[in-house]
Formats: sequence, structure tokens, C-alpha cells
Amino acid sequence: MDTLVSLGYWGLFIGSFLASTIIPMSADVLLVGVLALGGNVWGCLAIATVGNWLGGLTSYWIGWLGRWDWIERWFKVKREKLEQQKGHVDRYGVWLALFTWLPIVGDLFAIALGFYRVRPKMSAFYMLVGRFARFLVWVLLYIKYADRFIEWIS
Repeated sequence: MDTLVSLGYWGLFIGSFLASTIIPMSADVLLVGVLALGGNVWGCLAIATVGNWLGGLTSYWIGWLGRWDWIERWFKVKREKLEQQKGHVDRYGVWLALFTWLPIVGDLFAIALGFYRVRPKMSAFYMLVGRFARFLVWVLLYIKYADRFIEWIS
């Protein structure tokens, strides 16, 4: 994580992208780290959002490439279970995309949205909105409590 922070904006973009795939890391900590090193607040917001969104879209498209018979054969998931999961995804539809930023389950939501072919353009839009809102909260917290964040990191 220190290496990504030391790369500044590029590190923020790369880390935010990777954090929104199945790689376990925190884009939030990375964002605060770059801000604490003097990064432009609104530039960091944009970079973290776009990087994280593109990573989420990558997970969506990985799901899109999946096939039912592969899931059944390789992961030993029965067709009935896939139908049940599809029912849940159909119930919430594109609104799940707002929550693809959540740790662990967010990646599963993004992959499921792609796998079940839930409206690509609207899924992408709601993913962007959810991720922007998440990072906006962190930026606003940082602005309000910058001195505490810097002390905490030091």
C-alpha cells in the first residue's frame, strides 16, 4: 500500500482499480493517504472514483463472459441455485449496482449483474454513482478532519 501511495495519483488510480476487483485492499485508505501527502482533494476524488468504477466494470464484464454450464461444472453450483440467485438479482435489478463498492459482496454483485446480463448502461451508471458517493464521503470527512487523519497516519 505504501508503494501505491508513494506513486501519488497513478498509485491512487491503480490501487482504486485493483481494490474494486477481487484483490483485497482498501481504496479508502489509499485515498486518504494520497490526500494526506498533499494530493488535490477534487482531483483525488475523480481519480479514485474513475479507477474504482473501471475496476467494477471489469468485474461486471467478467461476469458477462461467464456461462451457466461453466459455473455448474467448475464450481459445482446446481442450476436450481443459479435460478434462485437470478431471482434475487431480478428482484433488485440494476439497483444492486449502487452497492458494488461494498467490501466482498460488492464484487459478487458486480459479477452477478454481468452474469445475469442486467442492463449494462444503467448498471455502469449506478456503479459510478455509488462509487462517487462513497469517495465523496471520505473526501468530506478528510476535509473536516484532515489534521486527525494526518496524525493517525503518522
